[in-house]
Amino acid sequence: MSSLKDEKVFHDEGDGTVEDVDIVPSDLPVHLGEDVAYGPSGIAGVVQSPFVFAAALIASMGGFSFGYDQGVISIINVMDQFHDVFPYATNGFGKGFMTAMLEFGAALGCFFMPWLADKISRKKAIFVVTIFFNVGAILQTAAVNYEMLVLGRTIGGIGVGTLAMGAPLYISEISPPNLRGTLLVLESVSICLGVVVSFYITYGTRHMDGEIAFRLPLGLQMVSATIVGFGIFLFPYSPRWLALVGRNDDALANLSRMRRLPADDERVQTEYKGIIAEAQFQKTVLERRHPGKHGLRLEILTWLDLFSPKSWRRTVVGVGVCAFQQLSGINAFIYYAPTLFQSLGQSEQMALDMSGVFNILQLFAVSVCFFIIDRVGRRPLAIFGGLGGLVSWGIMAILVGLYSDNWKAHSAAGWGAVAMAFVFILTYGVSYSPLGWALPSEVFPTATRAKGVALSTATVEYWLRNVRILRGQEEREIMQATAAQVMRAGVPTHQV
Repeated sequence: MSSLKDEKVFHDEGDGTVEDVDIVPSDLPVHLGEDVAYGPSGIAGVVQSPFVFAAALIASMGGFSFGYDQGVISIINVMDQFHDVFPYATNGFGKGFMTAMLEFGAALGCFFMPWLADKISRKKAIFVVTIFFNVGAILQTAAVNYEMLVLGRTIGGIGVGTLAMGAPLYISEISPPNLRGTLLVLESVSICLGVVVSFYITYGTRHMDGEIAFRLPLGLQMVSATIVGFGIFLFPYSPRWLALVGRNDDALANLSRMRRLPADDERVQTEYKGIIAEAQFQKTVLERRHPGKHGLRLEILTWLDLFSPKSWRRTVVGVGVCAFQQLSGINAFIYYAPTLFQSLGQSEQMALDMSGVFNILQLFAVSVCFFIIDRVGRRPLAIFGGLGGLVSWGIMAILVGLYSDNWKAHSAAGWGAVAMAFVFILTYGVSYSPLGWALPSEVFPTATRAKGVALSTATVEYWLRNVRILRGQEEREIMQATAAQVMRAGVPTHQV
């Protein structure tokens, strides 16, 4: 590569401005290989790329661990066996604090993961964080008091947060351009599958006598994380990370292996040169912005780069889509589904059944998005999800406000509210559920992708939901407040 003639290249920053770089070789494509056509998009393209699909599937199982850890607490929160051992978890604050500390740990993990992923590679970082996840799972399973349980959820949360952002980071960098959106949806599919599996495991164990009723489902969360930790080593390093650290020959070899094509194939060469061009550009920009800076100071400055005049629009998109994902009110249902359905006038058994249906509908809707996201596009899905959430939550809020004082006398209204909950999860599942994971991984360049995804995930994906959950509100207050929150946020979602 060093023998090629160098010339100035003008790089579009994505916000209407350009920046010139002098060192990019003249035959490297300015489009960075993003228009390389390896085949069709959607499921047809996945069938033609089984190796990349398998790598993305293993990585996305980190999302399964995330979803499982979220969903497992839903029924455990209402188990008498659990409350007998941890009586403090029966009051509003105790329940909310225990739930929220998982997300607090996840937020911490998100800020730790970018440094680790850039330092030792995306896939090795995924392995390391599964250790945190499993340590947290062991502490939760073996907890003998409330404090030990909370500590386990906090440490496990570090693993949850890092797995949640590490998987889409790796997937976005190994996927061919025609399949990137489709494969990124796997993260959301895996999260929903984890929620469903954990829900029905706890649904079954709740009938067991003694502590095994909740300790068994808590312990089983280690299975998927262990599979991810060891399974990821069956697949190559990210070619983009290899280029970023100067291992260009390895980047070409891994790219060829990923695409199942010879290294001299024209499409592989075009994508490879685009990857190298982007890596060189990002390094040059970093050197010009922060000459002579190293270590912790450089790390802090690169975080601040996310808010620079040339990058802040990308940050707004990444953080914004996660904000709207959380403002949808989804987490009230994930954590408190049985009690929320009871607050809509359903019996205890019916509330559990409706919670299971709710989770299955989300899994179905996200699976639909897997087939259509690269055909329909991101913006139409965001608009559809915003409108669907606005209408369904609006009707639900009206019904709760009018009839919640006496659901028995207005059973039709109660079932109407349940129906609106199902409409909400279908529109959310096909839109913001996957978009919250796909878009942040796509909008940032390689050099800042890890930090951009982390910021998008940590500042909104966890902190916004914690504000509501940590307050330990009564179920009816959670429902009404969340509905009002979404009513306020409904119109801006159309602009994502």
